[in-house]
Amino acid sequence: MFISAELRRSARAAYRALYRASSFTFAGDEPVLKAFRSKMREDALAAKAETDPIAYQQHTKHARDIATFLRRNIVRATKVEAADTDNSQATWTLHLHDQTELGDNESIKNSPKMESSRTSRRRERDASTSELAAQPVSDSSARPIYFSALKKAHRNRTVPELDEADVEEVFVRGSGPGGQSVNKTENNVQLLHKPTGIRVSCQESRSLSLNRQLARRLLLEKLDQLWNPSLSKEGFKRARQRERERRRRKKAKKKAMTNRKIQRQ
Repeated sequence: MFISAELRRSARAAYRALYRASSFTFAGDEPVLKAFRSKMREDALAAKAETDPIAYQQHTKHARDIATFLRRNIVRATKVEAADTDNSQATWTLHLHDQTELGDNESIKNSPKMESSRTSRRRERDASTSELAAQPVSDSSARPIYFSALKKAHRNRTVPELDEADVEEVFVRGSGPGGQSVNKTENNVQLLHKPTGIRVSCQESRSLSLNRQLARRLLLEKLDQLWNPSLSKEGFKRARQRERERRRRKKAKKKAMTNRKIQRQ
């Protein structure tokens, strides 16, 4: 797995937003600003060494959340020096701005409804499925946890299209059983996909036109495996087989437990 250029651009943008938010929030408090930026650099270097795209996205999202929290929820205060320090209490000036999050009585009285845990899990599962279906090539290697989510992501995946301008086609003589109709005719179709270097060969039939169709279908399957490693047709077949085996083991375990309960009675 590797981190795509798009993810790195997003991380740099989040780092810049956090840098500006710290300058805006801790302006005038140099020790706190230096300490915060030192912690920022440590976290940024740790995130830069991350190779997992999912964990890399979590670091980026965490930086954006912190930047939003600094601008909306942190208020800087300045102590006002009183003329008579003996009999007066210390006063502070709050520096509020247009991005400061201010609540009102209506939001306190009429709080939003809390969703149930089942609704929350369903929403998170749907969100993870849509993110996996929309991920770029380098980030699609992470397989969804649930088979139902994998099935939905497999249906919504972006299937590659074959451009004839990117394909180099060669016809060569066939080999193997079939007699003269195979060994003395150029019915073996070989395709080379120039952008990726993938090469396929097809000699399933004696018909040249049918072999050309089958070769293109095979090339599309190879491209699908390259662009959608865990969501391709072959990957989905393997996942479906694993799901069948899991259900079979679960059913056998349940049956064995039932038999043990009957024997105890």
